[in-house]
Amino acid sequence: MLSFDVGHLQIDLVGVHRAFSVEGSPCGGELGARQQINVLRRTTPKRPRFGSIDRLILVGLFRGLSTARDAPAIVQPATVIRWHRAGFRAYWRWKSRVRGGRPTVPLEVRRLIRAMSLANPLWGGPRLHGELLKLGIDVGQTSVTKYMARRRRPPSQGWRTFLRNHADGIVAMDLFVVPTISFRLLYG
Repeated sequence: MLSFDVGHLQIDLVGVHRAFSVEGSPCGGELGARQQINVLRRTTPKRPRFGSIDRLILVGLFRGLSTARDAPAIVQPATVIRWHRAGFRAYWRWKSRVRGGRPTVPLEVRRLIRAMSLANPLWGGPRLHGELLKLGIDVGQTSVTKYMARRRRPPSQGWRTFLRNHADGIVAMDLFVVPTISFRLLYG
């Protein structure tokens, strides 16, 4: 048996070659069993301890090779599924980590932007941005616009209010369109 140790991991080269060669492809279960035996050799007789490499190998074998599922196991299938799910969670947690982006605007600057926008209601984002640059505060114009105070405008009138306010002018007008025989339109 040709094998070597890398840290705590003992790799069986003959088993790896047999498992992934064309003529030895049904021996995936053998590779799984050999890896489990390697784990058992270096652990105490009470309970085997699996490293992350061992878990990765066993999950890969159980997920990828159908013959590995029939091999004698020191690991329950539910354990392998749990490891696979934990690896999946760890991967997506790593994938969705916060990586930089726009730096946050300090709270004092946000308060200053809000106070300036309330004190000067006719100033827009570009003007406030220019004033902040004159004060030596380097912040983007979109950030200034984002943190400006939103002014509540009075709601525009609906149709009912419009009709009530302009009822006397609307009643006096009567608009109609008459198409003629020559397909011209007459407005009245």
